[in-house]
Amino acid sequence: MKTSFAKAAALTLALGAVLPLAAQAEEAASPLSFNASVTTDYRYRGISQSRVKPALQGGADYAAANGFYIGTWASTIKWIKDAPYNGGASLELDVYAGYKTEIAAGLTLDVGVLGYIYPSNDLNPSANTTEVYGALSYGVFTAKYSHSTTNLFGTADSKGSGYLDLSATLDLGDGVTLVPHLGRQNVKHNSAASYTDYSLTLSKEYAGIAFSAAVVGTNTDAYVGGPSAKNLGKSGFVLSAKKSF
Repeated sequence: MKTSFAKAAALTLALGAVLPLAAQAEEAASPLSFNASVTTDYRYRGISQSRVKPALQGGADYAAANGFYIGTWASTIKWIKDAPYNGGASLELDVYAGYKTEIAAGLTLDVGVLGYIYPSNDLNPSANTTEVYGALSYGVFTAKYSHSTTNLFGTADSKGSGYLDLSATLDLGDGVTLVPHLGRQNVKHNSAASYTDYSLTLSKEYAGIAFSAAVVGTNTDAYVGGPSAKNLGKSGFVLSAKKSF
């Protein structure tokens, strides 16, 4: 009886130690993740989408073990409601799917399709945009090209526009990363609307929240807002905080 009790106690203790670890491993391996963030200015390809004001953002991702993934992301915006657009949308909703895999030692390929949806937007052409993309990453460097299969964000006759994104993720130690970025947006049949953007982002995670500070700018002017017009492409300083779970 004493021996059986001792064995049972030992087994209980062993299970008590193993089961939480198994649960943690299962949780860590979960393909489903969520994120929520706040930013002082939602910049996309260097252009402010929120009239140089704060924005709330969030998303969900499902990444399968075989490399396929699908996800969605949303942000508050202001540019469609501003003059000269005077549209009806105050939200951007992105949906995407793709495949990511290592094609050679240290070389990763990421391909997919991304749809930008602006519910209730009444622009003509519509602001809704679809792009296909491909990216190659090697070490700290990434090169990505996105190609629009529709008109680009409400710009007439712009199907076939392309965006080239070059970046690097530099580990500075102690959980701090520095990401320099250079991009070029070419707008089909509208060279005057084509431009270059740049950014330098410093990030660090603290208490489970990723904090970042970035200097962002472009070489173009993008004025909206009528009498109270703001240049959405001017250089600026952006602070963000993001929680993933």
